[in-house]
Amino acid sequence: MKSESEALFVKELKENQNIIHKICRLYTTDEDSHNDLFQEITIQLWKAFPNFRGDSKFTTWAYRVGLNTAITLYRKKKRTIDTIEFDSSFHKVTQDDYNFEEEEKLKLLYSAISELNDIEKALVFLYLEDKDYTEISETLGISEVNARVKMNRVKGKLKKILNP
Repeated sequence: MKSESEALFVKELKENQNIIHKICRLYTTDEDSHNDLFQEITIQLWKAFPNFRGDSKFTTWAYRVGLNTAITLYRKKKRTIDTIEFDSSFHKVTQDDYNFEEEEKLKLLYSAISELNDIEKALVFLYLEDKDYTEISETLGISEVNARVKMNRVKGKLKKILNP
């Protein structure tokens, strides 16, 4: 029984690990912090897995656990010294395939998103992942109407940040 549960968890984690990496990218600025957060989210998912009832999709549940873990750790780490940013994606792509214009746009977007509060970051992240408002509301534990209202406000904030 335990090995079945463990095998299911590993299968789901492998299929959906990009969710965790995206959350880590949103809340960290260097490779070591990214790896630490990835590990912490994986541990929290494993600890919570016995309580996963399957009422929602695994991805929705993983988003919720992952975002809550990241937000909790992010708030604790706000009291620590900042590290120097290391852009690991640059080193993994060859010059021919690399789109610098796209990278600059992404950096601007991530910079603007970094100015948002924790919940707003999570909301934008899920929105950019093409999640519908029903899934966003389930993941964040807010009503669907509240998710829509918050998203409209966040869009306005991002426009002001990106186009001062």
